[in-house]
Amino acid sequence: MSAHKGLPKSLRIFLILISSLISGVLLLAAGLWGAIMYYNAAPSEPPLSRGNFAGAKLEDAHTVIFEVREGESAIAVGRRLEQAGLIRNRLFWDLLSRYEKDYLKIGSYRIPVPSSQTEIRSILVQGRQILLRVTIPEGVTLKKAAAIIDQTGICSGEDFLMAAQDMGIINSYKIPGKTMEGYLFPETYFFPGSYPAERVIRTMADTFFNKVMQIAPESEALSPKELYDAVTLASIVEREYRVEEEAAVMAGVFYNRMKINMSLESCATVEYIITEIQGKKHPTVLYFTDIEIKDPYNTYVNPGLPPGPISLPGRAALNAVFHPSETDYLFFRLIDEKAGRHYFSKTLDAHIKAGALFTKG
Repeated sequence: MSAHKGLPKSLRIFLILISSLISGVLLLAAGLWGAIMYYNAAPSEPPLSRGNFAGAKLEDAHTVIFEVREGESAIAVGRRLEQAGLIRNRLFWDLLSRYEKDYLKIGSYRIPVPSSQTEIRSILVQGRQILLRVTIPEGVTLKKAAAIIDQTGICSGEDFLMAAQDMGIINSYKIPGKTMEGYLFPETYFFPGSYPAERVIRTMADTFFNKVMQIAPESEALSPKELYDAVTLASIVEREYRVEEEAAVMAGVFYNRMKINMSLESCATVEYIITEIQGKKHPTVLYFTDIEIKDPYNTYVNPGLPPGPISLPGRAALNAVFHPSETDYLFFRLIDEKAGRHYFSKTLDAHIKAGALFTKG
């Protein structure tokens, strides 16, 4: 039954007209609101022409690299998207952020341009981040690894070194040293941009321990100090060998020297002092004045192993230390710099006759 039945005809007509007018206004308002939302949600024109701006960087004519920062709210992200020109107006973005329950994930993302606000939000919610490729070569030191990491944009080299010296991290791996030197496996890694340095360090350390277990399952029975000594020796072998097949022979030489309380006399430890401790240019040849440097890491003047690892050893060096060649050799010397071949000998006279001292570049 009509709500207007029983009223005067003229009044019924007036009320119907008013109702129709209100409905029309509401429909018009809804249409205008929808048009505004559609306009704001629609893709913006390709934005950036001035490099990195508001956390966005134009990769090419069709792609923008955008970073979601740690601790940043969705509303704050929308503000930067608007500033960068990736969205026309953040009103629609703010509405999405208030009513959508999914969170934006920290990281760097490739955003096709133009993209709608819903498309952009989907990319940031799904968390398909850009992964940066970094290769840490065998035999580099912590400082050199930090410089490589810094260049990739994964994290700052300073943060990397701080994490590598964090005693909380070091103790969690039961490492009896002051840094993670030697315990970060040299490998090719893929990390998101602006990745926490601690997670970079832990990923590399976890890889190291996994590799050691693959190479030498018997290492699980070693005490932290025994493993530390093995890693220290492996770091020396890593800096000494050039031809992989000679690594195990070198490890055997060092073990033979330690058995008779003979100094290790490793050129690599002297080179470590010059470059990492003294901060000088890498030497190509070592002289008698170099091997007489007074420093705990100098294995020419100090018997036994140095205080700790001098590099990040790879698979060959680690395998050599856990599975050394059994020989009577006490000396070795580089005789073919181009081929990387060494001369191994049992006597000092034969060693002296072999030639000059070289260091590994």
